[in-house]
Amino acid sequence: MTIEAVVFDWGGTLTPWHDIDLFAQWYAYAEIYDPPRAAALAQQLLDAETYRWQLQRESGGATSTGALDSIFINLGINTGSAAHFSALSNYLDFWAPHTLADPQAGELLRQLRSTGLAIGVLSNTLWPRAHHQEVFERDNLAQLIDAACYTSEMEVAKPHRESFLSIASRLDVAPEQCVFVGDRIWDDIYGAQQVGMRAIWIPHSKVPSEQIPAGDAVPDAIAHELIEVSDIVRRWLLV
Repeated sequence: MTIEAVVFDWGGTLTPWHDIDLFAQWYAYAEIYDPPRAAALAQQLLDAETYRWQLQRESGGATSTGALDSIFINLGINTGSAAHFSALSNYLDFWAPHTLADPQAGELLRQLRSTGLAIGVLSNTLWPRAHHQEVFERDNLAQLIDAACYTSEMEVAKPHRESFLSIASRLDVAPEQCVFVGDRIWDDIYGAQQVGMRAIWIPHSKVPSEQIPAGDAVPDAIAHELIEVSDIVRRWLLV
């Protein structure tokens, strides 16, 4: 089948990989929401997040991490309070420098769209759609993305085949007409290939060993820089 769409992972792909102090991210929230017990609350939040990602990996994506708000609610946090909104803002400020798009992302998406290809995003994430949309708007990418699926809104996650079928459906193309671009061999490359997508690996992310399940896959192509995706896809279009 001819290629009609290119779908991207977000973190580690459209946004370069960053090594994050995950306790610090939650401390940024907790120090505003409950200063006297900030350290204890930050650890509770980190433990809850870690457990959800563990379940997602162990289930092969059959269990999603769910939404960010559900973590807060399960810990008894009042998500309608002014304290929560202030704390959440501090949490997002912590993340802001780590969410900047790859400098090549805008040019790549414009090149792909100039050939008539649709652009999609499929991300394993706790964050709600609105947070991601704000990031894409800040980086001038929002107008270049035709559809996005976030597992915070889904019952499954990558590499589960239904997550990949969902983004293909949103783009109104067959999965065999999609190219998927991602930085994780299991979540992205293996998952995409299970539904017939061709997969391009971005091999720069330093994924922690505990986040790499047993199993392997061979990408259809490797892009050592994000912009190289354009030439790879163009070559496939000529076949």
